[in-house]
Amino acid sequence: MAREINTVGVVGFGTMGAGIVEVLARTGLSVKVVEVDAAGVERGLGHLEHSTKRAVRREKLTEEENTALHGRVETSLELQSLAGCDLVVEAVPESLELKVRILKELDQILEPEAIIASNTSSLSITEIGVVTKRPGKVVGLHFFNPTQVLKLVEVVRTVVTEPDVITDVVAFVERLGKSPVVIGDRAGFIANALLFPYLNHAVKMLESRYATREDLDAAMRYGCGYPMGPLALLDLIGLDTAYEILDTMYHQSRNRLHAPAPLLKQMITANLLGRKTGRGFYTYDAPDSPVIVEDAQTPSEVDTNTQTREVQRVGVIGTGTMATGIAEVFAKRGYDVVLRARSLEKAETAIGAVRKSLDRAVAKGRLAEADRDATLQRITPAVEFVELADCDLVVEAVAEEIGIKKEVFAALDEVCKPGAVLATTTSSLPVIEVAAATSRPADVVGLHFFNPAQVMKLVEIVETISTGADVVATARKICLDLGKHPVHCGDVAGFIVNALLFPYLNDAVKMLEAHYAEADDIDNAMKVGCGLPMGPFALLDVVGLDVSLAIQRTLFNEFREPGFAPAPLLEHLVTAGRLGRKTGKGFRDYS
Repeated sequence: MAREINTVGVVGFGTMGAGIVEVLARTGLSVKVVEVDAAGVERGLGHLEHSTKRAVRREKLTEEENTALHGRVETSLELQSLAGCDLVVEAVPESLELKVRILKELDQILEPEAIIASNTSSLSITEIGVVTKRPGKVVGLHFFNPTQVLKLVEVVRTVVTEPDVITDVVAFVERLGKSPVVIGDRAGFIANALLFPYLNHAVKMLESRYATREDLDAAMRYGCGYPMGPLALLDLIGLDTAYEILDTMYHQSRNRLHAPAPLLKQMITANLLGRKTGRGFYTYDAPDSPVIVEDAQTPSEVDTNTQTREVQRVGVIGTGTMATGIAEVFAKRGYDVVLRARSLEKAETAIGAVRKSLDRAVAKGRLAEADRDATLQRITPAVEFVELADCDLVVEAVAEEIGIKKEVFAALDEVCKPGAVLATTTSSLPVIEVAAATSRPADVVGLHFFNPAQVMKLVEIVETISTGADVVATARKICLDLGKHPVHCGDVAGFIVNALLFPYLNDAVKMLEAHYAEADDIDNAMKVGCGLPMGPFALLDVVGLDVSLAIQRTLFNEFREPGFAPAPLLEHLVTAGRLGRKTGKGFRDYS
């Protein structure tokens, strides 16, 4: 017979505790909250009142509902007040010692059938629950912040958790209007186990001065559609909290990717904890404020003393989706474009693809017919490399094979005029290898557009050790003129986006491979819990498993990091021809 859960206790009335209390009270449950002192109770009530008043202003809650909600909440300084609760959630700071002490006391106070839940985001539920006489009735209930908004709740079972307890807790979470995902007891569970190594990697990139904080964050926002960049997200979470989660994960996994970046420890020591202290990776106008203000690290405008090269005529090499998208972007901005293909027929087909894209824009009212016609008139088909001789900029967008790209650049070296900028759109290959195929490596730069180029704002400008300063400045000026958001990085495998994205995707495959969670649950956890536009397996199927494997191999070969080794399951799927949507089968089957 299912338990009736009507009265719920919450231990801890901080930001997370207050959010859990609000969700419970909104559902009509009686809530008993315990804090360590009167000041903590007052702060918690302040959090609750601030949140519910905002909900009233936004007409998501009526004044009557708000009054009733607060009437269901009872506060106390004594754990003994929770004696009659059917379920108690502890939401105290991430300290194993503190949580163990609280669970020991609760075990003595609560009825034998009452369930005890921990909201820990990384600590072992087994270690927390084993101190009680009811380890079978101890579960993890990991809510996500802001609890009032985010739907995901990770329900964590241990090897001794009773099946009926999990059934009752899942039903309870669904009653709250949340999406429960049941998982085993492993550091980081699903969302944090995938999220925090990615955040840690971004810190290491900043630490090595590979890219600025602004460019790292912009790359993931504009390149992947993430709601926040990794460093801004760390400031929101709190650097001390992030450090504790990573440290806990590392002590369980011994995976170097989980070892907290030294910069995190240094910033914590300096009390630069993020938004809550008013300064972390960014500086805020006040503690707990989301408003970023300029500081000593804020980049100034690009050096205007660096000369840029004049670009009016652009060559684009290739006939695929990326090449046609880039040709369209340049032509729409008024540049004369020479689209070079291996045959006139292929060139005309590519221009036809541009025409279809422009027609769609006209049909949606985003482009006038006259502008469409003018754009098409600016694109000239070409077959011979010599037809690119008078171009000021040539953008190569052929197959992602180093041999083919080197042949193209060797040919361009012979025909292009002195001073022409030669750009490659590679997403993972070394730009310097392409540049070495020419006698003018100072003129070669990486311009990594994202697909579809007509829509995606991000362009990664990749500077090699040989690229001239004026070429980098020219590339940036062109990107801005195209309405793109340029970010700068060095010539290292994966640049910014792929170097951060693909290890995370690889970790998700390893999680599935270990039978820790199902693909749907992992995707749901990252979409609902972290606000990502797609889950990792949905994204892998869109990108293509063969492409993903090639990028992951490139990262592993460059960094020799054991954690970057491609997941065997990914290799097996590629071998079996399950490449994702393009073959109709990947991690999922498509009709």
